[in-house]
Amino acid sequence: MVNGKLFRCLLAVPLIAAALLAGAPSASAASLTRIPNFGANPSNLQMHLYVPNTVKPRPAVLVAVHYCTGSGPDFYTNTEFARLADRYGFIVIYPSVTRASKCFDVASPQALRHDGGSDPVGIVSMVRYVLQRYNADAGRVYATGHSSGGMMTNVLLGDYPDVFRAGAAFAGVPFGCFATTNGSEWNSQCANGQIIKSPQQWGNLVRGAYPGYTGPKPRMQLWHGTNDDVLRYPNFGEEIKQWTNVAGIGQTPATTDRPQPNWIRTRYTVGGTVQVEGISVQGGPHNVLVNGMAQYAIDFFGLSR
Repeated sequence: MVNGKLFRCLLAVPLIAAALLAGAPSASAASLTRIPNFGANPSNLQMHLYVPNTVKPRPAVLVAVHYCTGSGPDFYTNTEFARLADRYGFIVIYPSVTRASKCFDVASPQALRHDGGSDPVGIVSMVRYVLQRYNADAGRVYATGHSSGGMMTNVLLGDYPDVFRAGAAFAGVPFGCFATTNGSEWNSQCANGQIIKSPQQWGNLVRGAYPGYTGPKPRMQLWHGTNDDVLRYPNFGEEIKQWTNVAGIGQTPATTDRPQPNWIRTRYTVGGTVQVEGISVQGGPHNVLVNGMAQYAIDFFGLSR
């Protein structure tokens, strides 16, 4: 059930800036296609797929996850990921929520366990469908999203480190921060940035989602606006604590720079590889995903090489 607080916050999440429309695919590009019957789908998600006219041999796969009140086609239209897929030859999956809130489930106990159920299971079914049908590279599967999609990016990497090599979460919260046990989709404490844990506690939440997993840890890129009034800015620091701990590294960045005048980027490395990257957008609102940022995510994944 959607409570009043969630409804107000949904209204506070308009479509991503209209300026992004300039980056949408041209009429001559490949089209977005609805895929039915893609596999296990306990929460009745819809799957939309964008396959460029030219893809690389054994292409990479990107899952691009929409914000609350949105849809896969909305995220396709209002972000640059499909245009970048045309340029670099990867495939993009756009999941869509069908429940009334149009928010992804990042709160239920089922959603926060490997193969536990709900939306993550359906999204991973979409990935497996693409890997099989398009001979895609299982070693190059990535996730990104904004707001509810940024939260789901954290959940997907926590639940399925065996599936996702890296993620880029825009205006999200840490894995497990939104957890509820009463069926609510909304956690006000987390949204307001009031849930503070140690790096070890945050890391334990991720490790507890898939007990016994000993494989490679996914890399994570995190974005947040300092003026986010929906998912407050303290969540950014808590995400950094979590994913650096999962990676087994400390809280001191290896480098700090400013790719743009109002961005502060911190990088945390393992053996010379950037394992966690945080970009703080000074003065940035909740709708932090704007024109040009998607390229940084694609670069972080290594898809532009």
